[in-house]
Amino acid sequence: MTTYFSKEVREGLAAAHRKALKRRNRLRVQAGEEIFPVVRLKDDGFVVAAEGVPKLRGRVDLFDGTRHLWNCLIVAAEEEGGEMIYEFKRQTPTTSGPALDFARDDTAPAGYLTRSPEV
Repeated sequence: MTTYFSKEVREGLAAAHRKALKRRNRLRVQAGEEIFPVVRLKDDGFVVAAEGVPKLRGRVDLFDGTRHLWNCLIVAAEEEGGEMIYEFKRQTPTTSGPALDFARDDTAPAGYLTRSPEV
């Protein structure tokens, strides 16, 4: 059995769905100094609301709350249903520390003990 809804009801349901996604989603995209909420993440890109977000292009950073996930190079793919879809050209995961320019010794100590001041 198929149920048909009027155009107004479908638009209202779509708006409520977008609002619920925004409320529970912590993903953010940062372009320069500006930060915009991500509606959903896809395998090859991400989706943001079309209204209130300028056309993004180039290098952006993706965050989950305060955790930095990726440095990305993006292009705008298409606008569909009030959402702007962006595709990744490059998606590089961020690391918690600086890049090493040498090989770590497996037997190196985790830390060194300091001398206690003589009393």
